[in-house]
Amino acid sequence: MSDANGFEEGASGSQGDPRVLIAMNVVLSTAFAATIVWGLSVIGAAELTAINVATGAILLFALTYAITLQ
Repeated sequence: MSDANGFEEGASGSQGDPRVLIAMNVVLSTAFAATIVWGLSVIGAAELTAINVATGAILLFALTYAITLQ
């Protein structure tokens, strides 16, 4: 039982490395943006290009970053 309490105390006190969170946000935002742009290209609403994916990823990254700061 003491091991469970020790883990809980350690996990609740840890802030984590912000670089890991930023890297995860970049990867997940890019993957989600690629999926969205691909879906839009399937229905003919947008063209699947690297510029469109990058724009979507930047917008998603900024939105996610802004929301998590609050």
